[in-house]
Amino acid sequence: MLPTVLYSAFASSCVMMMWLPSSRAFSRREAIGRIRSRLFQSSSSSSVNSFSLASRLDGLDKPTVWHEFTPLAIEHNAVNLGQGFPDWDPPAFAVEAMRRATDPSLGRHANQYARSYAHLPLAQVLAEDYSQRFGRDINPETQIATAVGCTNALYCSLQGLVNPGDEVLLLEPAFDIYMSSVQMAGGVPVYCPLRPSTDDESTMKSASLHFTLDLDELEAKLTSKTKVLLLNTPHNPTGKMFSRTELEGISKLLEKYPHVTVLSDEVYEHIVFDTETEPHISPATIDGLWEKTLTLSSSGKTFSCTGWKVGWAVGPPHLVKALSAVQQWVNFSAPTPNQDAIAQSLLIAKQEAYEGYPSFYDYLAADYKRKRGLLTDALQSAGMTPVIPPGGFFIMADTSHISDFDYDPTQVTPATPTSTMPRDWALSRWLTQTVGVTAIPPSAFYSEPNVPLAKNLLRFAFCKGDDTILEAHKRLEAYFGKTS
Repeated sequence: MLPTVLYSAFASSCVMMMWLPSSRAFSRREAIGRIRSRLFQSSSSSSVNSFSLASRLDGLDKPTVWHEFTPLAIEHNAVNLGQGFPDWDPPAFAVEAMRRATDPSLGRHANQYARSYAHLPLAQVLAEDYSQRFGRDINPETQIATAVGCTNALYCSLQGLVNPGDEVLLLEPAFDIYMSSVQMAGGVPVYCPLRPSTDDESTMKSASLHFTLDLDELEAKLTSKTKVLLLNTPHNPTGKMFSRTELEGISKLLEKYPHVTVLSDEVYEHIVFDTETEPHISPATIDGLWEKTLTLSSSGKTFSCTGWKVGWAVGPPHLVKALSAVQQWVNFSAPTPNQDAIAQSLLIAKQEAYEGYPSFYDYLAADYKRKRGLLTDALQSAGMTPVIPPGGFFIMADTSHISDFDYDPTQVTPATPTSTMPRDWALSRWLTQTVGVTAIPPSAFYSEPNVPLAKNLLRFAFCKGDDTILEAHKRLEAYFGKTS
């Protein structure tokens, strides 16, 4: 295994490769060589410098699942369905909005610092939107705060809410940034897993039904030390939508724990496929939860502009202050032009027809639903059973029928979450190296005791161009058709 001091060099090299433009003339062999070169350079410098990171980063400086599978996909020329960002540009109206935001002649005044709470034009648009959705008046000056993406909003919120030793309750599988943000705030993550259905693995079902929340198990995790319950709906990585019954059950439980704040990550709120049978329900709209819920969201997934990093929080003033009080001493404000462009884009997305649909939001949901169908077909061609997501742009697939692959649990890598390699991790590596398709092993989203829940699952992203998904289908069908 790599010495700890080399992990950050390894990670930063992988991140640079992850975002390298496809037009750059740059072979896979050269890419791997550059990583090795950086590692050796770091090794040389470390021999003369004694250095250690702050203890709050213990364990967080090692390579992550992203640092392992992105270069692995590049090395083997695999179709990468692991990384969760769109591989196309934002809609033209959003690009034009950014141009307008930065053009002084248009008088939008968006080239200097914004107020720390939020760029007021964006706060006003958000307040109007959430007032309609939440059925209450939202004050743009005290009940909206913006941040540098939802990740920054989450980080600042936890820093403002959590004291050292406070417990933060996470529902697994959970996006890995949640755990690290809790740790950096001095909190103690406590895990409650969503339990997979024990029905026939070969039968497709909705992720909302397959991944169930046991309210009794959740109640057993709540204590006087619990400070925050972190929810994510639509849920990454499963695509589950928390039902009204589940959310009302949570509200009932929290009546006994009035000191608990709910942080609700809703970045996939506009990527929802059946609003009649499985609608997106914000926890803040449930009786008893408004005063204790801070709703987080962002623009990156909606407008395919993950690099613009505009996120926000909506809630009662005392909770919004938890974010803004931290942000004013960290990054002060999110970039003003980005906020202004999103303010314009939100209005257009809601009010104007787009590509034959009543609104951009209608188009977005319909297009992702179509791509979900393409990926579902691809996974079925390999003998996997997709767990159908009603929201988001990931599919969890049951892989229990795939058995003919090399699996040596003793061959761990620096990023594996346990001392032996989990089955899903080994399968994802094998798929990348042998079949030429990359997924993310969901064990990366579980605490160590619950890693076995991921053994027969893989996460695939369909926020990719049709050609990319169809090429993955071709490779899966070619390999598994031969072996079936």
